[in-house]
Amino acid sequence: MSTRYYFHPVCIEHEPSPHHPESPDRLRTISRVLDTPEFDGLDRHAPDQATIEQISRAHPQGYVERVLAMIPQEGYARIDADTIVSPKSGEAALRAAGALIGAVDAVMTGASDNAFCAIRPPGHHAEPEQGMGFCLFNNVAVGAEHARAAHGAERVAVMDFDVHHGNGTQAMFWDEPDLFYASTHQWPLYPGTGDKSERGAHNNIVNAPLWAGADSDAFRDAMESVVLPAMADFEPDLVMISAGFDAHRRDPLAQLALETEDFVWATEEIRKIAERKCGGRLISTLEGGYDLQALGDCAAAHVKVLME
Repeated sequence: MSTRYYFHPVCIEHEPSPHHPESPDRLRTISRVLDTPEFDGLDRHAPDQATIEQISRAHPQGYVERVLAMIPQEGYARIDADTIVSPKSGEAALRAAGALIGAVDAVMTGASDNAFCAIRPPGHHAEPEQGMGFCLFNNVAVGAEHARAAHGAERVAVMDFDVHHGNGTQAMFWDEPDLFYASTHQWPLYPGTGDKSERGAHNNIVNAPLWAGADSDAFRDAMESVVLPAMADFEPDLVMISAGFDAHRRDPLAQLALETEDFVWATEEIRKIAERKCGGRLISTLEGGYDLQALGDCAAAHVKVLME
């Protein structure tokens, strides 16, 4: 199986201030663990910058231009209280969205079976007109809209196993019957969305909230009983993963108790749906994960499943 790997060093240069949890060391860690002989089979690509027009399929163009205009020449600027940008943040955000564009092109044309985008800033909290939660542009939504606009994909499904609910992706998909969003996440927790009653305008949203302290059994039960059947029933043309690894028991920003093996299992189960429903077309993009050891272990294990 051919797996594309998208990475650009400028995504490390996005510096949201010293001691910020969404640190450049996150991507340095992933780059290091994937730059070992066991990953020599990855098809490595540096993403182009997404254009304003491509990002504007998911966000209003005025918002995109406003964010890029806020990037400082030096020092820092704030998108919101937690979302901080520095001189290289604009290019990093364009490359991050561009990674999803490239991955969609590769997977939808058959140039690659699947793809992993090791990028930052992350994206799933970015709402149509508001960056938040460390996110500027909603990368996975940009990719989904590109699949529809450029490749004629009729139904795109996103599964988000980040510990924080992807409020931005949910908001963007809410009124779109041909876009599906499913999430497992700790609740209550930032950003406060993701109750199981939030179903979307077309029953196209599936939330499976987990309580603080929930472990492997609870996560796998939520996936097997709620998320995976709904995703399969949606009959997607393309499957995408918002791959946050902060539900790991080591992570400092939340209180779930997943192990690395749970992310392996989840990736395998999602891949099975992609194989059954859409010829294996699967794209994964990095979201959260703030304990560096757990992040490196989980990302490596996740990518190994994609390469199998």
